[in-house]
Amino acid sequence: MASIESTAINFQAFEPKVQNRFIMQMSNVGIPGFMVRNVKTPSFTDQVVKLDHINTYRKIRGKREWADMTMTLYDPISPSGAAAVMDWARLSYESVTGRAGYSDFYKKDITLQMLGPIGDIVSEWVIVGAFVTSADFGQLDWAQDAVVDLGITVSMDYCVLNY
Repeated sequence: MASIESTAINFQAFEPKVQNRFIMQMSNVGIPGFMVRNVKTPSFTDQVVKLDHINTYRKIRGKREWADMTMTLYDPISPSGAAAVMDWARLSYESVTGRAGYSDFYKKDITLQMLGPIGDIVSEWVIVGAFVTSADFGQLDWAQDAVVDLGITVSMDYCVLNY
């Protein structure tokens, strides 16, 4: 006869992570952490390789692809958020001269830290080899009294969850 462990029915105290407690460290690309309004956390997809074996199929894991991360940034007057994004994007391609940069220049490591209720770091992602793949510099409207947001998409080589 199956029995239930006593720890399974007793109260377990826990503190959930909440969405509004995070810091995005991108100072090495010139974007201060306070500009990051929201960010999509890392995610990946593993491809499936289908093996033909006698009269059935076997499946194994194929290559892993890390999904692009989207972010919304505030665009303050000073320091300019748009200028910070363009400075990072210019490391890979300069529109005026047509110069393309080496990946050593434009690929940067950035860090996403989740915070606990007292401001301690409870989770940390290191995004390795990140670079800007698209940028949206917001929308302007005479009828609106809202802040200007910047949207960027960042692609990366891989991510590491430290804790």
